[in-house]
Amino acid sequence: MHDVSQTSLLSEGVILLGFALVFVLLFRKLGLGATLGYLLAGALVGPQVLGLAGDAEGKISIAELGITLLLFVVGLELNPARLWRMRRDILGLGLMQVAACGLVVSAIIAIFAHFSIPAALALGLPLALSSTAQVLPMLQSSGRLRTPFGERAFAILLFQDLSIIPLITIIAALSRNPADAGGPAGWLLAIYTVIAIAGLIAAGRFVIRPLFRLIGNLGEREMFVVAALFTVVGSAVVMEWLGLSTALGAFVAGVMLADSPYRHELEADVEPFRSILLGLFFLAVGMQLDLGAIADRPLFVVSMALALIAAKTSIIMGIGLAFRMEWRNALALGLLLSQGGEFGFVLFTQAQNALLIAPEAASIFGAIVTLSMATTPFLMAATRRIREAPPARDQVREKPHAEGANAIVVGYGRFGQTVAQMMIANDIPVTLIDNDIEMIDVASQFGAKVYFGDGTRLDLLRQAGANEAKLILFCIDGNQLNAEMLEGVHEAFPDATLYVRAFDRRTVFHLRGAPVKHVVREVLESAVKMARFALEDLGINLEEIDRTEDMYRARDKERMKRQIETGDLHAARDQIFTRPGQSLE
Repeated sequence: MHDVSQTSLLSEGVILLGFALVFVLLFRKLGLGATLGYLLAGALVGPQVLGLAGDAEGKISIAELGITLLLFVVGLELNPARLWRMRRDILGLGLMQVAACGLVVSAIIAIFAHFSIPAALALGLPLALSSTAQVLPMLQSSGRLRTPFGERAFAILLFQDLSIIPLITIIAALSRNPADAGGPAGWLLAIYTVIAIAGLIAAGRFVIRPLFRLIGNLGEREMFVVAALFTVVGSAVVMEWLGLSTALGAFVAGVMLADSPYRHELEADVEPFRSILLGLFFLAVGMQLDLGAIADRPLFVVSMALALIAAKTSIIMGIGLAFRMEWRNALALGLLLSQGGEFGFVLFTQAQNALLIAPEAASIFGAIVTLSMATTPFLMAATRRIREAPPARDQVREKPHAEGANAIVVGYGRFGQTVAQMMIANDIPVTLIDNDIEMIDVASQFGAKVYFGDGTRLDLLRQAGANEAKLILFCIDGNQLNAEMLEGVHEAFPDATLYVRAFDRRTVFHLRGAPVKHVVREVLESAVKMARFALEDLGINLEEIDRTEDMYRARDKERMKRQIETGDLHAARDQIFTRPGQSLE
């Protein structure tokens, strides 16, 4: 006999994945973002519409690990040098935006919706946060992520992500739940927090980094994934054991590894789990939405969503003007960040567990967040002419910063070191990737930052910034590459020009048909150089040496072309110089 519970679990899994696939693809196509697709799919399969899946509470308890992983990835993004450069925007713009929007929206909820002050704060403060999952792809697709405008939007989103921890703490402090009231005092929690953070940082330096180094030396990628998940979950469990936020533990774990050589490998390994579990979280939230309560008060949902958008747009625009932004950019920033965000659902759940709001209120304000997110693409499209007035003749258009990698060098051995150093000498930002732990350690002794990972993996290249890179240079042994793999890199990152190091002619032949601009034969250039020195020492004049080199290169190029066309290494044998007196013509 079949196990009924197992069959039910498999059936629900197929249904949830199928609906999620259809709606996320549809919403992505419409430019509305994946989050809305997951929420609508969850609402449809939930008990209030089609009734195809149940136990949303159980699914949310598992899927909350996706939030933990998201905080870990946020921590990994906090490169100290970049944070220091953006400190004014993060602490200035970000802090003012979260505080002003949170308090104003809380006041609107308290006055017009007649909620108590604690409940209004538990609802209004989360609504100050915008949707990172929606805004960042919009900035990236418009090419503005690395511009001054994009950096300011990113700074605000980053502060919002960081503010999740204090917001969770505020909701816990306001809690009416007797179970929470029986917890440790606030001053004791503060001490626990400091001790836990210090302990995690020490563990990261003396335990986790050596562990990753050992795994890297062994070449066990599967164990790297296991170690990454162990780091995240272990940090969260430590915090949970102390009665603190599990998200804080994951965030600290990410920060302590942000400047390590394993950052991009960790991001690439954790990303699939984060995406799947975060998707499951939003599916479960959609299943929990009380559609009856929303249907009973549609006017309230629409009017509150409009009030949220208007309040956030006005406040953010005003803050932007105070920071001397041009008014069109300030308006664009306000509209771009006017929606509620995915963390609102997390904080509403926290507020519901703290007995600050009823489940119906969580559903209604979840619908308000959803509606506000749906309006953003349309608002940006409708106001394009106002926001993007053509520049005057003497006005310089906004250009991207050289933040991140303009070039990615895969392989930091004898060949890659020369390539990278010549580009760095011309102030070109370069990201270095290698999977040799000993090489990475030696490079760090000379001040070079090399990230650990397999640079032929598309997910790792994407985490390393290949979407914004102008060049990707494969300086590894050409036998590790093939035309199919390079075709995949070209399709994934069409704006990046590909260069490949090939050891010899056979390697070039092996890579025939690959979409690369230059294949550089390692032995060719050094051999030509030695031949020139030898001819010069034999008394041949420089003009004749140059002519000989040009003729040799032309014949070699023709021979290589014929070999690739015919697929035969023996083709064009007549182009080889084999005896003295052979014509150079």
